[in-house]
Amino acid sequence: MIQQIIVLSVILLALFLFIQAKIRYDIVAMIALLIVTLTGIVAPNDAFNGFSHPAVITVAAILVVSKGLMNVGAMDSITLYVNKLKGGIGIKLLSLMGITAFLSSFMNNVGALALIMPIAIKIGKENDISPSYLLMPVAYASLFGGLITEIGTPPNLIISMYRNQVVQSPFNFFDFAPVGIGVTVVGILFVALIGWRLIPNRKSKDQGDALFKVEDYLSELVIPEGNKMVGKSLKDFSLLNGVDVNVINIVRNGINIIAPHAREVIEKEDVLVVRIEPSDLSKLVEKSGIHLKGARTKPSQSDDKSKKTDFALLEMVLRDDSPLIGHTAISVQLRNTYNVNLVAISRQGVQVRGRLGQVRYRTGDILLLQVADENIQSVLSRLKGLPLAERGITINSLAMTKHKALAMSVFLGSILLTSFGFLSVQISFALAAVIMVLTKLISVKEIYDSIDWPVIVMLGAMLPLGEALQTTGAADSIANLLLLAKSTLSPTLMLGLLMFVTMLLTNLINNAAAAVLMAPIGISLATGLGVNVDPMLMAVALGSSCAFMTPIGHQSNTLIMGPGGYHFNDYWRMGLPVTVIVLIIGTPLIAWFWPL
Repeated sequence: MIQQIIVLSVILLALFLFIQAKIRYDIVAMIALLIVTLTGIVAPNDAFNGFSHPAVITVAAILVVSKGLMNVGAMDSITLYVNKLKGGIGIKLLSLMGITAFLSSFMNNVGALALIMPIAIKIGKENDISPSYLLMPVAYASLFGGLITEIGTPPNLIISMYRNQVVQSPFNFFDFAPVGIGVTVVGILFVALIGWRLIPNRKSKDQGDALFKVEDYLSELVIPEGNKMVGKSLKDFSLLNGVDVNVINIVRNGINIIAPHAREVIEKEDVLVVRIEPSDLSKLVEKSGIHLKGARTKPSQSDDKSKKTDFALLEMVLRDDSPLIGHTAISVQLRNTYNVNLVAISRQGVQVRGRLGQVRYRTGDILLLQVADENIQSVLSRLKGLPLAERGITINSLAMTKHKALAMSVFLGSILLTSFGFLSVQISFALAAVIMVLTKLISVKEIYDSIDWPVIVMLGAMLPLGEALQTTGAADSIANLLLLAKSTLSPTLMLGLLMFVTMLLTNLINNAAAAVLMAPIGISLATGLGVNVDPMLMAVALGSSCAFMTPIGHQSNTLIMGPGGYHFNDYWRMGLPVTVIVLIIGTPLIAWFWPL
C-alpha cells in the first residue's frame, strides 16, 4: 500500500510539473524515475531499462527516416499540387488535411506538419485566407493521420509493446487502420466543412501579404569620407550613437560582408545595412552625420562581385527543443555562434518591437533571420526550427529525382518488411535509417540533430514508471475506481470512459506520457471487467493521440500558435467538438473491430 501511495504521489507530482511547464518534460520524467528508484520501487539495475525499450528505438529510427525523406523533398510533388486546385476554403482544407494525414500515417507528426505548413501559409496569402483558418486544421490532420499505423505516433508504438507484454504479441502494422481511418475521415470532413468556422480570424489588419514587413526594419546607411565613425568598430557604432541598431551586413567595394563581427572596423564609403526602428532612424542620421541611402528589403547588389555572396531571409518557427528557448539573442550570442542576423521576431501573430536582443524566446516564436544560402539547412537543424517561408531560397537543395526514388524505396521497403512480419518494427526502421546514412540521403550529423532527444529521454524515463504502476497494484486501484461505474455503464461505455479520461490527460501532458500512464490502467480495467484487453489498449492509443483542446498537449499544436496568431483559448472552440466526435465515432468502431 505504501508503494502504491508513493507511485501515485510521484505521478501526481509529475502531472503538476508537466502542466506547469516550468521544468522541461524530459527533466520531469527523470525526476519521477529517480524518486521511484531511490524509494526502492524500481530496482537500480532496472531503472534505465526503458531506454532500450523497442518503442524508444523505433521512435528514434522513424525520426531519422522522416528527416531523410524531408531532405530529398520526397513529398513535394504530392503537396504542391494543392495550390493549383480551384475552389473555396473547404476544398483547400480537404486537400491539405488529406495530404497531411496521409504523410503523418507513415512519418513523424511534426515532420508531416513541417512539410505542409509553408504550403498552407502560401495558399492562404495567395487566396486571401487567414492562416488561422488553415494551420489549426492542418495540425489536427497531423494528429488524425498518426492514428492509422503503428508508426504514425509514439502512443501506438507504446500500446503495441504493452500488448506484447500481456499476450506475447504486439499489434501489427495496420491493426490501427480500421479505427484510425474511420476517425480520420469523419474528423477531416467535419473540420473542412464545418469546424473551421469555429476558429477565430486572427489575421491582423496590418499584416498585409507578408508576416514581416522587412522594409520597415532594414535601411542602408552610407559612411561618408571624414565621418567620425570611420575607424570605429561596429560595437562602438552602437554605443556612441546611443540607439538600438543591428548591423546586418556591410557592402564594401561591391562585396557583401554578411554577419560582420562586433570588432569589424568601419571604413569610408561603407554601406551599412542596418535593422533599426523607424523612430530611431532619424535620430541616428542626425547624431552621426551618416547619409541615409534608403530602405531596402535586401542589401545592395550593385555589381557582379556582390552577387557572389548569396544570402536569404528565412522565416522560422522555434520548436520546444530549440536551444534558444528561455534565452535571448545576447545570452546565446546568436550572431557569432550561429552566423545569422536577427531581423525581426513575431509572437502569436504580433511583431515584437523594441530591443530584440533582450527578448527571451518561447516555443512557437517566429524569427526572421538573414542566413547565407549554404548555411540554411545547418541553421534550421542547429536551432531546431521549422521553415515557414523563404525569400529567394530553396529549402530542399537535395531534391533530385534519383534521391527521391531511393528514399521512397527504402521507406516502403521497411513498411513491407514490417507489415508481412519479416522484421519487427524497430529492426526494420533502424535498418532503413542506416541505409539512408550509407546512401548519403542523410548525413551522420543529421542523424543526431533529427532525433527529438527530450522525447526519447522522457519515454525512456516514463516507461519504468508505467511498469511500477502495474507492479505495485496502483493501476488496479485506479481501475477499481473506474469499475464503480460498471453497474450503470455497459462494457462499451466503460471503454468510452477510459478513452475520455485519456483524452483529458493528453491535452495536459505529452501524448506518449499519457499512453504510458493509461495503458496499465486499461489492462487492469479489462481484467476487472473480464473482457478482451485489445479494445481497452486501442481506446488508450486513440485517446492519447487526440490532444485537440490545448496548444500544450502536442507539439503540432504548439508550433502553429505563432504562425496562426492563436490564443490559448482558441483551441477548445474547434477542439472540443472534434474531441466529442472522435469519442462518439471511435468508441463503437473499436468495439466493432475489437470485440470486448
